[in-house]
Amino acid sequence: MTDFYALLPSLVLGVGGMVLLLGGVLNKKTDTTPAVTFGAVVLLLIAALLNLTAPDGMLFHGLFTTSLFTRFADTLVYIGAIAALILSVDFNKREKIARFEYPILVLFAVLGMIAMISASDMMSLYLGFELQSLALYICAALARDNLRSTEAGLKYFVLGALASGLLVYGISLVYGFAGTTSFTALANVFQKGADTGTIAGVVFVLVGLAFKVSAAPFHMWAPDVYEGAPTSVTALFATAPKAAAMALFLSVMAGPFGHLTDQWEMLIQIIAVLSMVIGGLAAIGQNNIKRLLAYSSISHMGYALMGLAVGTVNGIQASLAYIAIYVVMSFGAFACVVAMRRNGKAVENIDDLAGLSSERPGFAFAFAVFMWSMAGIPPLAGFFAKLYVFATALNAGYDTLTIIGIIVSVISAFYYLRVIKVMYFDRGEPQFDRTSAGAGFVMVIGALATIFFVVVPGPLMAVAGEAAKALMG
Repeated sequence: MTDFYALLPSLVLGVGGMVLLLGGVLNKKTDTTPAVTFGAVVLLLIAALLNLTAPDGMLFHGLFTTSLFTRFADTLVYIGAIAALILSVDFNKREKIARFEYPILVLFAVLGMIAMISASDMMSLYLGFELQSLALYICAALARDNLRSTEAGLKYFVLGALASGLLVYGISLVYGFAGTTSFTALANVFQKGADTGTIAGVVFVLVGLAFKVSAAPFHMWAPDVYEGAPTSVTALFATAPKAAAMALFLSVMAGPFGHLTDQWEMLIQIIAVLSMVIGGLAAIGQNNIKRLLAYSSISHMGYALMGLAVGTVNGIQASLAYIAIYVVMSFGAFACVVAMRRNGKAVENIDDLAGLSSERPGFAFAFAVFMWSMAGIPPLAGFFAKLYVFATALNAGYDTLTIIGIIVSVISAFYYLRVIKVMYFDRGEPQFDRTSAGAGFVMVIGALATIFFVVVPGPLMAVAGEAAKALMG
């Protein structure tokens, strides 16, 4: 019965998704997309509530586990997926890509993310990894009559398949040398150290996970996929999968490979530095807002990985808090991008925002809040996110890593402030279409959470701290 109660959120998503699929297929007379999308949001809300009360423990003889850590990460996934579905309702309809299959694909992708986060065995990890990936490949090419969307789906599929191959090869090496795929058993085996073959397997697993979080130098898919995919789909990519992949990164490296910190710590530091530097510098020359946010996400993953590089409970706590704040900032920013429509057509260039403050002051203010926050300007939420990881790294003796992070953060403020400068100081007549109710709702919620985080930072840090303790055991 414990297994059943812990599995209820996944059962709701899986069974509910199949019911919605049958309803959409059998009803050929009317457009079922709005109803299916509403049903998917309701299922996600139900699963999120059930997730909060799920019991702790091992499931199915150690294949999965539930804890405060998994519930924390699952909640971020549900929030990101719900926001993305709300943004998709009006956008997909206007772009003539509204299909009832999309919310169902999102449900199955979320199911894969939940399996990934809860995995306590390499086999169940890979199962969730692929379930998520296969659904997202299709989502990227949702606008199948659009060349950019088709190209984005193909690039994501090819590079995602490469990441999957590297991951499963790493898993096979670890299994070959350690003789088990269970996280608990691997942790016990590695207490005495590991040989060269096992370390090679760990490196391949690390690379496969780095692909999923779009950390440099394994980031090459992100800018093209972010730009080419429909904006509603990009909003999904920037939130739920990032939270799930980062949670998986933390659970794998701090769990079964936790005793091998000396072997992979330097690699994580290198990946974090490359992500911050490449993402931060490459974004400077971007004029497409979606490509800018893609490089921004690469940089943000570098900041989040700083906590993992520290390898302590405080480091994991800082990473979890960072990714939680990033999810909120990201879905808010993409709500603004979704609202960038002129004469019924989506526009994506930063220059198109010229004069927005005079025509749509509320829209411009919300966009400015997200840009300020991503730049790390106090007292917004993004400032505290960076403060936590910098302080944790500095206190742990990682002075060089912290200095690089601060320098890149200062440099990256340029392109965030450039967006604000265009909206408030450049002349233009944006004449944007009226913002849809869904985009406006997500925009307002994101802006309020970002602004007023300064009032209540304690609860998030407390929950993130308990989640980190649950992970580190």
